[in-house]
Amino acid sequence: MSKLKRGAAVAACMFLVQGLVAAHAAAVEAAARVEHYLAGLKTWSADFSQEIDDADGKVLRSASGHLYLRRPGKFRWDYTAPSKQIVLADGKQLWFYDQDLQQANVRNMDSTLASTPAVLLAGGATVGSQFHITALPSSGGYEWFQLIPKHPTSDFQAIRIAFADGELMRMLFADKLNQVTRISFSNPKRNVPLAPDLFIFTPPPGVDVIGHAAP
Repeated sequence: MSKLKRGAAVAACMFLVQGLVAAHAAAVEAAARVEHYLAGLKTWSADFSQEIDDADGKVLRSASGHLYLRRPGKFRWDYTAPSKQIVLADGKQLWFYDQDLQQANVRNMDSTLASTPAVLLAGGATVGSQFHITALPSSGGYEWFQLIPKHPTSDFQAIRIAFADGELMRMLFADKLNQVTRISFSNPKRNVPLAPDLFIFTPPPGVDVIGHAAP
């Protein structure tokens, strides 16, 4: 190989190494910025609106309500429209309650939470241990990040979150069926007192309970 070709090969190799180093540094910085937001987060509440789109971008359903969060491991999604539903994690179990159907489903939280996007906000582990994180170009006045689950059984392909003025305002989840859940938050409140009974679910009388609740 001529000196010219060897020099070109070395230059190409150095360029590749520098690119990999830069990509790694960018990923570390992105993870640090997301971790910084979650660091010290004990409670969080916000109004939310939600849409679920199919693979063609058609809106399948929409909903709205209020979210309460207590880390680690507790959250409550109170859906108020179009019907009243509750998705509640009490630290041990995950409850799904539909008021119209008078039905509640309960699952073991340890086997369920890791495969859902809820682990991002409610989980006690570091975000970097659960997701591959990259920064995306800013758009619409928001600072965007993409998170790819590391957990092999996750139901989601990717999660995107957006911040404005240092506060979480948007979340997008793409599942394995190519459906996209879009959530917009408003009136967020960080580390405010939340009543402990917000994260306790007792099935109302007459409600059909599917699953086994832990004592």
